[in-house]
Amino acid sequence: MIKKPKENFLVKCRGTLKEKGLFGTCRDFVVNSPVWKSIFRHSFADTPKNRMLKIVSNVFLHLHPAKVKRHAVQFKFTWCMGGISFFLFLMLTITGVLLMFYYRPTTSNAYWDIKDLEYQVPFGAILRNLHRWSAHLMIIAVWFHMFRVFSTGSYKHPREFNWCVGVVLLVLTLLLSFTGYLLTWDQLGFWAVTVGTNMARSTPLMGHEGPFGAQLGMTAHNDIRFALLGGSLVGGNALLRAYVWHCIALPLIISIFMMVHFWRIRKDGGISGPL
Repeated sequence: MIKKPKENFLVKCRGTLKEKGLFGTCRDFVVNSPVWKSIFRHSFADTPKNRMLKIVSNVFLHLHPAKVKRHAVQFKFTWCMGGISFFLFLMLTITGVLLMFYYRPTTSNAYWDIKDLEYQVPFGAILRNLHRWSAHLMIIAVWFHMFRVFSTGSYKHPREFNWCVGVVLLVLTLLLSFTGYLLTWDQLGFWAVTVGTNMARSTPLMGHEGPFGAQLGMTAHNDIRFALLGGSLVGGNALLRAYVWHCIALPLIISIFMMVHFWRIRKDGGISGPL
């Protein structure tokens, strides 16, 4: 005996409403309401051209191409590194906002807030490790994405500008990781930032030990290292500045560059084809 497949619940309900003549009435009421029209400005018939118009008229969908090449969805070509990098950035944003509820950027509280998060807050250790490992994986994913783009020649004409945007995103990703080092206020973060900012003293033009720095009047009290730390030593000012850069400034800047990056992929004809 052959059993009939179970009918989908939503399809069944839709059929019931159609039989009673309520489906069209409810749909027309919603679609023709001022609230719906204020959100969705156009109502297009389901045709290939109108699907493209729907994408173009939507601020979020407009960042993506209206048409996708067949190879663009193949894992063997893209490795999905770009999408994974963006997913990890979203994961970092969500977990980072949650971590801000339990963290105070002061030298007397930062380290102990992290310890309280790990041992006192329910699921706090999981939350911190999600943020930490997502940060490590994002750097790896961005490196692999850049390697894939280079190895497939996707940086060539007409995508040279977007390649430069990608390089900026790579630098910003590394800066996000670097500024997050100091926030735990432990020995590893303290000395990592100490070494990193000491290297800034040799920056050309902006460091007092770098080329042409002395000629431009740079000293240990007004160069780029002093600006990064808010002083001459790694202390409370440096922790606060790292917190602001890590939680506000850099995420906003990287979000803008990511939107430009997605938009340029669309304008350049989508993901480039295999060689």
